[in-house]
Amino acid sequence: MSEEQLDVHVEPVEDIPVIIAKLERMKIQELVERHFVPHGNWRGCSIGQVALVWLTYILTEGDHRLSYLQEWVKGREKTLSACLKTNIRAKDFSDDRLEILLDMLGSDEKWRLFDCDMTQDILRVYDLKGNLIRLDSTSGSGYWKVTEEGLFQFGHSKDHRPDLPQFKIMLASLDPLGLAVGIQVPSGDKADDPLYIPAMDQVRHNLGRNDSLFFVGDSKMMAFETRLHAVVGGDGYLGPFSKTQINNEALAVLLKPVWDGEQPLEVVQRKGVDIAEGFETSVELSGTVSEKEVNWTERRLVVRSYQHAHAATQALEVRLNAAAIDLGKLNERGRGKEHFRDMESLSNAAQSVLKKHKVEGCFLFTCEEQTTEYRVRAYKERPAETRTKYEVTLSFERDEPVIQQLTRLFGWRIYGTNQPVSDFSLEKLVCAYRDEYLVERNFGRLKGKSLALTPMYLQDDNRATGLIRLLSIGLRALTLLEHVVRENLAKTGQKLAGLYAGNPKRETARPKAETLLRAFKNIYLTTIQVAGQTRQQITPLNDGQRQILELCELPANLYDLLVPNLSNPYPK
Repeated sequence: MSEEQLDVHVEPVEDIPVIIAKLERMKIQELVERHFVPHGNWRGCSIGQVALVWLTYILTEGDHRLSYLQEWVKGREKTLSACLKTNIRAKDFSDDRLEILLDMLGSDEKWRLFDCDMTQDILRVYDLKGNLIRLDSTSGSGYWKVTEEGLFQFGHSKDHRPDLPQFKIMLASLDPLGLAVGIQVPSGDKADDPLYIPAMDQVRHNLGRNDSLFFVGDSKMMAFETRLHAVVGGDGYLGPFSKTQINNEALAVLLKPVWDGEQPLEVVQRKGVDIAEGFETSVELSGTVSEKEVNWTERRLVVRSYQHAHAATQALEVRLNAAAIDLGKLNERGRGKEHFRDMESLSNAAQSVLKKHKVEGCFLFTCEEQTTEYRVRAYKERPAETRTKYEVTLSFERDEPVIQQLTRLFGWRIYGTNQPVSDFSLEKLVCAYRDEYLVERNFGRLKGKSLALTPMYLQDDNRATGLIRLLSIGLRALTLLEHVVRENLAKTGQKLAGLYAGNPKRETARPKAETLLRAFKNIYLTTIQVAGQTRQQITPLNDGQRQILELCELPANLYDLLVPNLSNPYPK
């Protein structure tokens, strides 16, 4: 009796079908193949399929390295073939092919057209109609070779690594979901201020709308040229002024009527909680564009954040106490203690202490010199004599009027906008700026575990730019997945449970995309071949996983469909 050979093959399916389904709804394969055409010698999987599978790998594994993709595909060929309904082979995902894709994505003109089509398709498919755009920039550091006019340059590092070359990313995000609608990749030595005007133009091109946009950014967006550019384009702007634009002296002038009790303050609430207070004034501005004078009225919002004021006051108190301790130590005598022999050196030491703790001017101190005469008896040939001992001491106290004047300015900030009062009240504008964290979430995903932009291992400028653009597509996929689930949960008032390891009963109405995808990590496809017959079986989904599919607006049998699909050969 002959023994039948049993061949068992197990593939991790995980979240691959969900990611591919979302990318297909974004028409990524179709758009890539429309705008990026490889050489005629290209064979096997299309350039769009390569982009789709690579993005799936990045979103699943949090790794963009080229050399790991081919092996990953090799262990999931059946799953990928079933999802894409074509024959997927690992050899089609070599480093050379990925580099070709990055070279094409690095083309500014081709990306400009692709990005515009992709953005407009997403807005149409997901019915997104907002007009509030948040602009912000970040930097990515790495160990690259710096070349003249290259992408990787030394500059002001937001990663606190000024010793490393860097590139920059300017991102435009659409409220309320934080969808990226524009991305630029300038060199690392570029200042942030000049990046906002090209970003505005890119957003206008990508959205393709006739209605006005509302740009919100930080103080770097508030350069006069940038505000003028927004006004000329018929758009609105909102952002805080820096201390360079409006210093503390100018702020104190604006606040004097408040301190004198002549200027009433409006309380700002958010979700029923008092968060700030303030008032507004206005100034008339004018600029010249193409020899044409442009005039507009700018509202100046003078706002005090309760939280920022409290935090700044506490931080100052900590520094004052630390400075007082260090000032007291200047009078200590003993081994290892510095001995000051004159008042000038002691005064300089006291000033250094105040500077160290950033409390200059907050203490009043005086240096006193004391002299003491003492007798020295004769010893051998040395006669008896009277000597004078000089000792300097420091006395100090807090300058409370100065401290009080300083704390009065805490929490106050001035914002500028050209939006009319009829459309945006002071409270509405303050709350709009407070949602700036949406851009930071995108940066966190780009540079964190989700998309793992840093560290980047590419040295070629064009390919590095192409990779950043590829990751921006993945960023949009995560944002849209999260948005759809949260919107559907909000409509029904439901909450999701079972997403958090160790706490299965914990519920949330605002799950993160990464948490949703992680829920599918335990799904496998098993293929058994025996006696010339092939059988496939996929891990059954639990109720929580099927609920997520429903909330993602995906078929409940999305995973079940993989098994019958695998029984048929795919066209090559």
